[in-house]
Amino acid sequence: MRSFGFFRVSTTGVGAAVHTTGGNGQQSIRRGLAVLSALAVGSVAVSAFAQQHPGTRPGAVPARPRPPNAAPTAPTAVAAAGSSPTLAVPANGQPAAPGSDSFDAAGVSKVGDLMAPVQGGITADQVGQRAMQTSYAAKASEQAIAGASARSQAAWTNFLPRIGFTGRYTRLSNFVPPSLTGGASGSFVATNEPSGTTNPGATYALGFDTLTFPLVLDNWLAQATIAVPISDYFFRIGQGYSAATHSEEAARFDLIGARAKSYADGKIAYYTWLRARGAVVVAAQTLAVARAHLKDAQNQFTVGNASKADVLRAETTVASSELFLERAKSNVVQTERQVRVAIHAKDEEMLAPSDTIDGAMSPVTGNIKQLVAEGMSKRPEIKSIDKNADAARKQASVQNAGKYPVVSGFGDVTYANPNSRRFPQSNEWFPTWSLGAQVTWSPNDMLIASPQAADAEARANQLEAQKGTMRDGIEIEIVQAYQGVVEADTAIETTERQLASAVESYRVARELFNNGRGTGTTVIDAEQALAQTRLDHLNARVDARVARVRLDHALGRDVR
Repeated sequence: MRSFGFFRVSTTGVGAAVHTTGGNGQQSIRRGLAVLSALAVGSVAVSAFAQQHPGTRPGAVPARPRPPNAAPTAPTAVAAAGSSPTLAVPANGQPAAPGSDSFDAAGVSKVGDLMAPVQGGITADQVGQRAMQTSYAAKASEQAIAGASARSQAAWTNFLPRIGFTGRYTRLSNFVPPSLTGGASGSFVATNEPSGTTNPGATYALGFDTLTFPLVLDNWLAQATIAVPISDYFFRIGQGYSAATHSEEAARFDLIGARAKSYADGKIAYYTWLRARGAVVVAAQTLAVARAHLKDAQNQFTVGNASKADVLRAETTVASSELFLERAKSNVVQTERQVRVAIHAKDEEMLAPSDTIDGAMSPVTGNIKQLVAEGMSKRPEIKSIDKNADAARKQASVQNAGKYPVVSGFGDVTYANPNSRRFPQSNEWFPTWSLGAQVTWSPNDMLIASPQAADAEARANQLEAQKGTMRDGIEIEIVQAYQGVVEADTAIETTERQLASAVESYRVARELFNNGRGTGTTVIDAEQALAQTRLDHLNARVDARVARVRLDHALGRDVR
């Protein structure tokens, strides 16, 4: 934080601005207003006395005559109190100084262009749009949506029956199969007559060693299976798919919220940039005023109406004003870089503002209650929490299903050589099929399911509590943003009057000083009051726009 006199320029963060210093900003402003009022009253009184007693200063010796070779004082005409105050400077780039039509403005060239809108330049809305489109937070949310969508698709496939295919080849080792007779010798009597024939004719004997099963050493199998999780359709799969879709919807609301925040931050960075550019104009005007007073002090010292201390203090004020101007310029560089970072613009891209802080702002309609209700219904953060809580409850239902038995159906078609279901084996392809149903249950699953379901339910309750915290924060955010708009709009109107008074106060103080009826301290105080009022008026105009951006964001109106 850098200070000059009783005002300072903040160069930290996106909200860089010009602020008053002191232990309490509002107290500093009130003290400044009190001093300004006292100066105005005192100036009017001194002016009235001067009109009644020409050439006489209250409480002072008469002014000494000006030598013929003394440098003439600069003209003392300034803007009339009733004129419309402005922060801009002449188009030639030289800052205007109340009470002076000539001063050294070296190093302050083209200052007047800082507040002039550039045709074809960039607007606040364009900065917000580009910030939203290039935001890394938004890109991360997009990838989160991609992951949630993939999980949702995976959950949907659980509705399909589980189908599997198997192809297998096995080579068995060779061995001598045992005999059915256990190694006993002898033979069987056989005939070719039909079964049940009494006293068949021709018979023949078969030895025991011939009754063996053939060995098929090359085994081939092709099999298709299907499994249908009947009970899971009702207790697991449907709930799991709902949980996945809720999570995907929550991710989409997160993306909306990330884009809205990037949009608002981009616009705020833009107006902060305009604030910094306006501070340069104010600093240039302050330097011009300080140089004009230094010229006046030197002239008054020449004719004997001012002391060397008055000249030295005027020189100190000029030096401080030069430092303030340089710091203000540095703040422009920093805030412009913030805009570039927000929109990820390349260094070779020229940035110039096309918007202006002049002109009336649209009024805010509705009361606090209506605005809070609007914000609660539109903010994507609340909708995201709702969807995540619904997903957690669905997951709790899935875990609870582990307490119950699982009913499933199955079937298969087998085409094998040899087919194990055919006896005895033979070296040929043979098809078979089977269908069935089963019920499975394990006490261990029930013991595991209960704590898992409780954990998922606790996550849902936690999200509900977070939603309450979020709603409270949004309500405070809306109220603060609304009051910020009201205060800024009021500040615009009051600082316009303050600026007119400060201009007139400075004019009177300088005129008295140049006529030997005022002190250099009074003029410097009037200069500082004028500079502070200009800063206050600049801040009021910028704050009115920033406050509306924040209000739109708080209400969810910037959702894209």
